Amino acid sequence: MATIRSTALAAAVAATLSGAPFFAVTAQAQDACGAERGVTAGTTDQAVYNRMTKAYELVGEEQYSEAKDIFVQLRNRATSDYSKSVLAQAIAQVNWQMEDYDAALKEFETAVELDALPDQQHYALMYQIAQLYYSKERYSEALERLDLWFCRVPEEKHTAAAYVLQGSIYAQREDWRNVVTSMGKAISMSPDPKEPWYQLKLAAHFQLEQFPEAADTLEVLISKWPDKKVYWNQLSNTYYRIGNNAKALSVIALAYRKGLLDKQPDMLYLANLYASQDVPFKAAQVLQTELEAGVIAPEERYWTMAGDNWYAAEEYERALAAFAQSGKLADDGKIDMRRAYILVDMERWEEGAAALQAALDKGGLKERETGDAHLLMGMTEFQRGNYERATAAWNRAARFPGARGQAQQWQAHMREERARTGL
Repeated sequence: MATIRSTALAAAVAATLSGAPFFAVTAQAQDACGAERGVTAGTTDQAVYNRMTKAYELVGEEQYSEAKDIFVQLRNRATSDYSKSVLAQAIAQVNWQMEDYDAALKEFETAVELDALPDQQHYALMYQIAQLYYSKERYSEALERLDLWFCRVPEEKHTAAAYVLQGSIYAQREDWRNVVTSMGKAISMSPDPKEPWYQLKLAAHFQLEQFPEAADTLEVLISKWPDKKVYWNQLSNTYYRIGNNAKALSVIALAYRKGLLDKQPDMLYLANLYASQDVPFKAAQVLQTELEAGVIAPEERYWTMAGDNWYAAEEYERALAAFAQSGKLADDGKIDMRRAYILVDMERWEEGAAALQAALDKGGLKERETGDAHLLMGMTEFQRGNYERATAAWNRAARFPGARGQAQQWQAHMREERARTGL
């Protein structure tokens, strides 16, 4: 689950924070809450306006120091709070261009504290200050300023982007419950919620181990962005985590049918889910197909898995073929022994004898397995009328305590049968 959680959080925070802001209401901010200010724009005399225009032209030419000098001179001579606010904001913008961010923030704060700008400009500046503190990773100040913005701006003017900014700051503070609340509000307010918003909400659900809620969010992500494999994998894994294996399988199987799965871990996960849900035919089919396509590495263990599932599905010919592939890659004779058991059960004596001989030649069998190999070899020889060879094989089997009794019984049976038939 850690993988799901960490993957969702990294994607969500990186994408969500790239362009949005955030908020809440602290006790400190509560005192500032009240009715709208109702402040209108002040006036600036023509001479000051002309000099400001010249300064802004210098900013456009990236002559920041010269522009700042003009704004500072004008602010020092200004008499009205409105003019001081406008010039403080201009100085802040130049400071920001000069990458003197602390000085810029100080001037922006001054422009707000003078409380002389018209409502729309004043509130926009409050919001910008919260964003700037956030970009400086000064999260406590950012949250305070955003709280103040939320409490002063009428609720009908709150925006989804502001709640995204709020959720983003809470994520940085690892306040996951408030992340869920903020992002839920942002999503509900927007006619077209952005993908990173859902990603951040999803990350918070994972952090809180709210897996049913995470599944609901992933269902929405898949409905909106159906070609993104990561959401299908996360949703299946989430259902698996909460014990709903049937849904986990249906989700990942649909992703497979849509052609979204292309890696070995995906295929093995799907095959294991099919097997756990007692659908061995499908499990074997996935394994066989992807082994042949090279998506699953053609290793002994994976061919063995395919053989096991074909056998469970009673597809014995396919099981034998898979075990044959596995046996070629094995260092010991264990897989050849398994193939021999199937062939003997099917009374395919000659092929069974060949598989047994391959198992004995490779070795690496346990004592009981070696005894069984000789026992079965005797059976295959007996069934083909090779009585001397059968006797020799059972004599070898009798050297192993686990096979001795059966070997003696088979020898007795062969003597009776030969006496009866005169062979």
